[in-house]
Amino acid sequence: MSRVCELTGKGPMSGNNVSHANNKTRRRFLPNLNEVTLLSEKLNRGYSLRISAAALRSVDHRGGLDAFLSKANDADLSDRALKIKRELSKADVQA
Repeated sequence: MSRVCELTGKGPMSGNNVSHANNKTRRRFLPNLNEVTLLSEKLNRGYSLRISAAALRSVDHRGGLDAFLSKANDADLSDRALKIKRELSKADVQA
């Protein structure tokens, strides 16, 4: 299981630990990933996704999973999130 947000594509970054004596050793900064179930209003079901805390705030700010995916860039989304986005677009066409 990779440490990448399924909605924003945010992944690990690298940097340095810097000691008081200014010694530098390499380290990884991992994203704050959470396993959450987001509800789709148009599809009337929940989707379990592994997303970062920042992405969760963005989903709430935009008004839910449906609104977030409609504005999201396809390159940032995981395969599962792209599948949900396609299902939403099919539901819009049928409605």
